[in-house]
Order: sequence, then structure tokens, then C-alpha cells
Amino acid sequence: MSSPDLSDLDAFVAVARARSFRGAAGLRSVSASSLSDALRRLEARLGVRLLNRTTRSVTPTEAGERLLERLGPALGEIAGALDAVNSVRDSPAGTLRLNVPSIVARHILPPIACRFLLAHPGITLEVVGDDSFVDVLAGGFDAGVRYEERVERDMIAVPIGPRRQRFVIAAAPSYLAARGRPLHPRDLLDHACIRHRFPSGRVAPWEFERDGQVIRISPEGPMIATSIEMEVAAAVAGLGVMAMFEEALRPALDSGALVPVLEEWWQGFSGPFLYYPSRTHMPAPLRVFVDFIKAERG
Repeated sequence: MSSPDLSDLDAFVAVARARSFRGAAGLRSVSASSLSDALRRLEARLGVRLLNRTTRSVTPTEAGERLLERLGPALGEIAGALDAVNSVRDSPAGTLRLNVPSIVARHILPPIACRFLLAHPGITLEVVGDDSFVDVLAGGFDAGVRYEERVERDMIAVPIGPRRQRFVIAAAPSYLAARGRPLHPRDLLDHACIRHRFPSGRVAPWEFERDGQVIRISPEGPMIATSIEMEVAAAVAGLGVMAMFEEALRPALDSGALVPVLEEWWQGFSGPFLYYPSRTHMPAPLRVFVDFIKAERG
């Protein structure tokens, strides 16, 4: 039996962890067909089936489970050894893969990422905007960005971006002229409201806070969307009141296309964190990114 290629073994681990050729391909930025070819080569060389494939699922066989159990840590050690060499270079090179919420990908990370890449031209930054809160390690990412309540306790967390953010309420001048201005959060129950649906399918209630009093409501209205751009467009068109991260609404607020509502009830919250696992050999691109974030924060 000839020795299998390391790249084919790595492809097997990616597909086995993702339980999907398409999912693994998206995470690795390769085609699903290339992963399928790698699995066929590997199974042919080993003379055993490693994955059970159906039109709906991909699951490891008993042999595949045993290989995955031993191979995952071994590949991690190889990656750590290569990163140990990379870390002594004058200019570390490689790919840094981050999984971040869409609001961070749109409004917080871009200026930070550009400054980082200008300072480290040997590094390629791959960013996946994702609001589904996936397991970043199982997904093949080096690190993620999440808000405090979503950071797993066994992770190292480093502040990134603004330390305080706000969820704001706004509406178009035309809407307020026609329907009047709400003076209390519960008044929104009598207004048309534009809601956001998360990838989980959840439509979260709107939460307000003033002088220690917290109010949660679930208003109704003409639109529920997964797209922030759709929601902003609907609000600017005068279809209703919307609630969103201040960063997403700031251009419309500054231009006057939307005006703030119930400002004294806007709720503030902690800004996002870069988080990553504690391990002996941190990948060189991640190490220099963490150092860069810390240095920028002084």
C-alpha cells in the first residue's frame, strides 16, 4: 500500500468534521469535486471506505471514525510545527481564517483588517461573515469574533473594535409625519415595525432599558428580513420603525433619511471580542494578528 498524500488526509478530516463535501469546500475555499477526488484517492490507497455518502448526509464509517480520532491531533501537531518555523521569520506568512458576525464584517473589521494587511503583506486574511454561531474550530477557522455572551468559556478573548455599542430605533421623517412619534417603547405595539430574522429562524424581541427598567416587546409590521440592507431600505421608504446596530444605521441617520426615536431608551452593550483556543503552538498569522490588535488598543 502506497503512503497517502498529506493533502488527501487533510481533505478527509475537513469533510468528516463538516459532515458535508459542500460545507467543507466552502470552509476551505476549494471545490467539492476536488475534495471528492481526494477522498476517492485516499480510500483507494487505504483499501477501505472511510465515509458513507448519501444524497442527504456524509458520515464516517467505523474505520473513518478511528482514523479521524488519531489523525486530527496529528495534523494539528504538523501545523504547529510549521507555524513554529514560520514564527521566527522576519515577516510571518500564511492564511488567517476568521469567522465573524455580519455586522462586524460590514462595519467594524474592514478598517482594522486593512491596517493589519498593510503591516503584514505576507499574510492572507480570509473572513467569513456568519450569524449562525458555528464552532469555529470544527469549521476550520483559526479564530472568531463574537459578542461577550457568545464567547465560549474555554477560549481566550481579546477586545476588538469599539468597546461600547448601541441598538438604536429609527424611522423615516415621512413615517413619523403620518403615524406620529412613539413616546414609550410600548407605543411601538401600535406602530408598523420592521423586524430581523436570524439564521436560526428566531425573530428576537426588541429590548429597551432606562434607569434600571428593562422592557421587551415583540411588535409587528410589514416586513421581516434576514437582510439588514432590505430592512434599512424599507425604513427609509417610510414603511415602519426599525431597530438595529447603530453602525448599520449611522449613514442614514447622518443624512437625515432616518431620524432617531426613543433615544433615552436605547440599550448599550459591550463591543465584540476576538476569541481563539489556548494552545501551545499558535499559528503565526493568528499570533501576529492578536499582537496587532493588542498594540492598537495600547
